Amino acid sequence: MNLANQLTLLRILLAFLCAALIIKNTLFSLILSFLIFILASFTDYIDGLIARKNNLVSDLGRILDPIADKILVILVFLAFLELGIIHTWMVGIIILREFIITGIRIFALSKGVVLEAKKFGKHKTFSQMLVIIFIFLVLIFLNLSKNTSSRNLAQLFVDMVMVYVVLVTIFSGLYYLWANRRLIKTF
Repeated sequence: MNLANQLTLLRILLAFLCAALIIKNTLFSLILSFLIFILASFTDYIDGLIARKNNLVSDLGRILDPIADKILVILVFLAFLELGIIHTWMVGIIILREFIITGIRIFALSKGVVLEAKKFGKHKTFSQMLVIIFIFLVLIFLNLSKNTSSRNLAQLFVDMVMVYVVLVTIFSGLYYLWANRRLIKTF
């Protein structure tokens, strides 16, 4: 297994640690999980860079990398859901999209076709990661502030950015289905 794929596997391990620390919901655990999330997100950038620069791009990496992204994002969103900072329907839509697209990728793989992430899908992942960073900052702020009006305003902002991410998630899924419609017709 090459270095790029090892970094991808590290991202998966970091995702579980990050989610566990979020659920503790202390100032220290939130700051630590935030730093772990940043590190995990950075491995997403570095593994692709290493793979392309050193000609280590592999079918395993093309499949494992987006799965690692999904695991990281979904586990963090589930941890935020556990804290009550985001809504169930939002996480449900995000998870549903990821299962559908992953199912299509697995089906394509069974036909000998490797479907890479599309540009819109990469934008979706980037948007989700930015929103996660925003929510981390809100949670850290809320742990420092006991002001009720700050909590209500923070929740409003979290709801607004999550609606944006849900819309990007839906549209990227629809675009992916459209772009791969010929393959999907063979189901």
